[in-house]
Amino acid sequence: MINEQIRDREVRLVGPDGEQIGIVPIAEALAKAQEAGLDLVKIAPRAKPPVCRIIDYGKYRYEQSRKEKEARKKQKTVDIKEVRLSPNIDTNDLNTKVGAARKFLDKGNKVKVTLRFRGREMAHMANGRVIMDQFAEQLSDISAVEKAPKVEGRSLTMVLAEKKKK
Repeated sequence: MINEQIRDREVRLVGPDGEQIGIVPIAEALAKAQEAGLDLVKIAPRAKPPVCRIIDYGKYRYEQSRKEKEARKKQKTVDIKEVRLSPNIDTNDLNTKVGAARKFLDKGNKVKVTLRFRGREMAHMANGRVIMDQFAEQLSDISAVEKAPKVEGRSLTMVLAEKKKK
């Protein structure tokens, strides 16, 4: 809230240079802001009494947007990449999938490993767990199992994440 939008009777006023002016009536605070050619901006509305500051509102909004932009720049998004397997996968095919997962992990992504069972393959769920364990073992040097293999419908799912660097 700025200037006339502030409806409180009294506010704790902070000057343009950051000095504490004290608790003053809203009319006096608005007069001081106009005298300085700046805006009265409510900084802490929940405080008793609310804290207002005399600043250039346009400049304040610009600085806030710059800070938010900088924070977004430094933020890293972690994607979840999926690798699909089948229960009757051959060794070389498994190695190829492990290589793909290794690339994903190197880029900082998480890897969701899904092993889908179709038809009669559902009778051999134990084989699926063995394949998942092999997969996790081959990537154990750079990854850790974040979510252990779990049966979800007709598939077995596990999530691998990059190991934390010490």
